[in-house]
Amino acid sequence: MRHHLLTGTALIAALMVPVVVLPSDARADTPPAYMPQTGDHGVLIYQPEFFTGYSPNTALDMVNRVPGFSVNDGDGARGFEGAVGNVLINGSRPASKNDTGSNVLGRTLAAQVERIELIRGGAPGIEMQGYAVVVNVILKNTASNEHIATFNAHLFEGGQDLFGGTYQYTRRSGDYSWGITLGDGISQSDSNGSGPLRRVDGAGNLIRAEDYWNDGYGGGNSIRGNWSGPVLGGKLDLTARYGINDWHNINLQTAPNVLRDSRSDNNGSSGEVGIVFTRPLTARTKLETRLIHEFSDFDNVSVSNTRIDNVSDPEQRFTSNGNASETILRSLVRFERNASMDFEAGGEVAYNMLETDQAYSVGGTNIPLPSASVKVEETRGEMFGKGTWRINPKWTLEGGLRLEYSTISQSGDADQEESFFFAKPRLLVTWNPYDKNQLRLRFERVVGQLNFEDFAASASLSEENVMGGNVNLSPEQRWVSEVTYEKRFWDEGVVSIGLRHDEIRDAIDLIPLDGGLAAVGNIGDATLDQLALNITLPLDKMGISGGQFGFRNTWNKTEVTDPTTGQKRPISGVRASQATLSFRQDIASWKLQWGGAWIPRLGQMNYQPDQSSGWTGSDYYELWAEYKPAPTLSIRAQVNIWDDFNIERTVYGDRVTRPVAFIENRFVDPRTFYQIRLRKTF
Repeated sequence: MRHHLLTGTALIAALMVPVVVLPSDARADTPPAYMPQTGDHGVLIYQPEFFTGYSPNTALDMVNRVPGFSVNDGDGARGFEGAVGNVLINGSRPASKNDTGSNVLGRTLAAQVERIELIRGGAPGIEMQGYAVVVNVILKNTASNEHIATFNAHLFEGGQDLFGGTYQYTRRSGDYSWGITLGDGISQSDSNGSGPLRRVDGAGNLIRAEDYWNDGYGGGNSIRGNWSGPVLGGKLDLTARYGINDWHNINLQTAPNVLRDSRSDNNGSSGEVGIVFTRPLTARTKLETRLIHEFSDFDNVSVSNTRIDNVSDPEQRFTSNGNASETILRSLVRFERNASMDFEAGGEVAYNMLETDQAYSVGGTNIPLPSASVKVEETRGEMFGKGTWRINPKWTLEGGLRLEYSTISQSGDADQEESFFFAKPRLLVTWNPYDKNQLRLRFERVVGQLNFEDFAASASLSEENVMGGNVNLSPEQRWVSEVTYEKRFWDEGVVSIGLRHDEIRDAIDLIPLDGGLAAVGNIGDATLDQLALNITLPLDKMGISGGQFGFRNTWNKTEVTDPTTGQKRPISGVRASQATLSFRQDIASWKLQWGGAWIPRLGQMNYQPDQSSGWTGSDYYELWAEYKPAPTLSIRAQVNIWDDFNIERTVYGDRVTRPVAFIENRFVDPRTFYQIRLRKTF
């Protein structure tokens, strides 16, 4: 397995050549990195000249180079309030949650960007949606025809090669614009590979020695249309999309006279319609109304077969099919009292539905499961009010309150209805003690959203695991206290450090069910303590022209009481740490950008009533180079190398004394894979 590490080291050494050969005054080849302008109350404004040395093709290329900012497209949770991303276009978010900010920027040519505003702590007329920092991309009001064609190839060593691409056309004419996007997408897993599988009993005796091989891949085809223009004294934004998608997974365990074959095939379709109408009511009052409807269907099949000494065990088969939808109506009025104070009030109603039928059989005999066929419906209403007060150039105060009432009902194998009410206050204080320094304090109540799939049964046959559904779920609630300090230096340098503490109620994890099954459920109170560090260091002053070093990590410590053992343990699925070190360099005279990233170690644990499982990985490398022979053409190549990936399961004999039945390790050597992207704009 170590050959990947050696390969990665050699590649890094080879890629370091441009740093060595460039003279220390090579910055003369590079257009000057224009300083961002400081707007009112600490808003940083980046003019197009700031990005000239990076030769951006699209608006997304520009946003990705804003110092200290990372695009976040939202978590995709139900509803709109608090579920969307940190990118705005002309002061607003896209018409649909799934037409994310990065999608819109990716189909917008860099030449159409008038300026980019980095907003920290709030600004007049800007809806922060719970983020402390957002970026607002202001586009030019010009006539243009824009075409962006992209081709992608993902090539795996010993795996399924994938190919895809997109074509995007946008027509702009004054206040009007319309466009169409055709996509052939790619889905993949970067932990596919092969290696030995070893299972030992509680005394350490070897009971299974096999070879493991897995692969996972998929994709989808989609079409999207967009239109925007003036209507009834305001502006109307429309978007619609339809697509089909698939995902395939194969897990094989082999040894002499042994074959364990687990496969799953998932197919589905999805679509959406989004409408946004904005209109000024007075010189200082603005109305915004959104209507979003999303729908999807799915058909999933998982099959597991085992043959030992030419004797086949009964086939295990799990099927799931159904459909889901979400409809949101949201309206707000924003009042700007003056340049330093604005208020916002509104409401949101939403209807969500998931209907699914599932079946599990062994050798053709049906095995009953709790909540195998269910229909889950949620009706939710929310009222909210917010205010932002820029007290002076140093202090900004943002406060708000959301009142949420929801009813979740389930029908089918189990009938149940539950209603919830939550008050969700939020306070954000921003202090700029002096230039390029900012301190942010946040206190907020955050209420999670239940995953409708947890109400129904599920299965992972490759892990020999079948889960029941749970009708008695309550949303997880968190009281969040957070402080973040940010320091900017050397034009593009940023250091930010944050401390956070969460008091968690009704934590979501896994609980035991009767009959030896388990399900997602509430396991009581929990805590999270977090330290986040993000560093961006320009290297020009150190003799590496156009170079930039980056480091980021989030350290998490969680604690909850296990519902099976009664002992304290971490929360499932939360990574304790995942440090990333990165380097990039822009060489304008070569029309080249290159860089890489290294994750020394990563992993996480999950805890169930009958087993504990987790994975760890080490030495994950990402190396890339992008060549732009012309302003309208870019060629990007990337290689991803992962040295080791270990999946470990400890299965217990019973839930009371919990003797170790066996410990299984899959020592996977993930496949190296290469990515090629060709993008042409015209």
